[in-house]
Amino acid sequence: MPLDEKSLLDRVASLVEAAKRAGADAADAVVMRSRSSSVSVRLGKVEGTESAESDDMSLRVFVGRRAASVSATTSSDPTALAERAIAMAKASPEDPYQGLADPGRLAREIVDLDLVDSTEVSAERLKEDALAAEEAALAVPGVTNSAGAGASAGRGGLVLATSHGFVGEYSATRFGRSVSVIAGQSTKMERDYDYSSRLHFADLETPEKLGRTAGERAVKRLNPRRVKTGVFPVIYDPRVARGIAGHIAAAINGASVARKTSFLRDMMGKKVASEGITVTDDPFRRRGSNSRPFDGEGVAGTPLVPVEKGVLTSWLLSSSVAKELGLETNGRGVRASSAVNPSCTNLAIEPGEISPEDMLASVKSGFYVTELFGHGVDLVTGDYSRGVSGFWIENGAIAYPVSEITIASNLRDMFLHMTPASDLDRNYGIAAPTLLIEGMTIAGE
Repeated sequence: MPLDEKSLLDRVASLVEAAKRAGADAADAVVMRSRSSSVSVRLGKVEGTESAESDDMSLRVFVGRRAASVSATTSSDPTALAERAIAMAKASPEDPYQGLADPGRLAREIVDLDLVDSTEVSAERLKEDALAAEEAALAVPGVTNSAGAGASAGRGGLVLATSHGFVGEYSATRFGRSVSVIAGQSTKMERDYDYSSRLHFADLETPEKLGRTAGERAVKRLNPRRVKTGVFPVIYDPRVARGIAGHIAAAINGASVARKTSFLRDMMGKKVASEGITVTDDPFRRRGSNSRPFDGEGVAGTPLVPVEKGVLTSWLLSSSVAKELGLETNGRGVRASSAVNPSCTNLAIEPGEISPEDMLASVKSGFYVTELFGHGVDLVTGDYSRGVSGFWIENGAIAYPVSEITIASNLRDMFLHMTPASDLDRNYGIAAPTLLIEGMTIAGE
């Protein structure tokens, strides 16, 4: 799935030149291109086959302290596009924080992070993988129906040119497999799933393993009970613990800090989590899900430790947000259409020393979360309330499945009473190990 980067590099360079001729003091142009294909199946039959292509091109111009962005297709006339952008900029209000990144922070070389797999995966192979995953799941005793399975392959790329001399591009492939099944009968049915997403095809979990895991998970959830209301320790399975890592990423996003919509906005240099919590963000991890040799402004990012032994040390920053906060960018700018906003790269809550088995054994009575529902998280105040399902823990062991309950606390308290296990899987862009959080309120019967 070649993306013809050479022609795109020429295209963005011509856009920048057209903007300068039209009167821009500075400009940058970007093309984000993607190609993907997928197959979905259910009960042994193909339900859908899709192929998608997208080309998003934008030109951003700066006239004094005024800025404007226009989006177009790759076939748009550069001169007409540049003239329209300049006219829009002149009519825009001044913004002292807008502008290109500092030239001294631009990437000087494009590091090879092994993000592209040249494996060609046919639609037939995608169908076979999806069918194999579903077949393995349906073979698990107790599984009674399928909610579907799928497989996908794709490649995306970013091409960027700026008026202060930066020109660069990178691409990444991505492959995926997923399956969801139902166990039980009538009103006593439970659903569960499993999936795998990797940059390299050979790194995917096998369809058979995914199907077997999804089926076993669904069966384990049969005949759930309710539990009484109270305050208990809660263990987050890694697939839901990643959500906790996501809340940390949102809270340390410089844009949220500048808008005063983060509950951690006044906590720089202070303790925000237990001493066992260290959070890293590394854009240069080889084959990392969110790895990139430069950010959406051409800046070479550096590995960060935003939270070190519980202490908040840095925000995630793009150039404009950094200027607004009186800081300097750390290469976390991401293009979103014509805008640039900060975001994490490969962010992880680093593992602790206790194994997940020993962590479970340490809990006399508590709850093990395997699935979350709803969106009851307020990042302005930190208030946290989610519907959950999972398993009750009794005397250090899983006792029985539980559903239809709510857990609640505040993220400030949760971070300060959080312990990570040793089982971190770095194959996700936002990753976390099993997490134990003490003193959460469980609303049951």
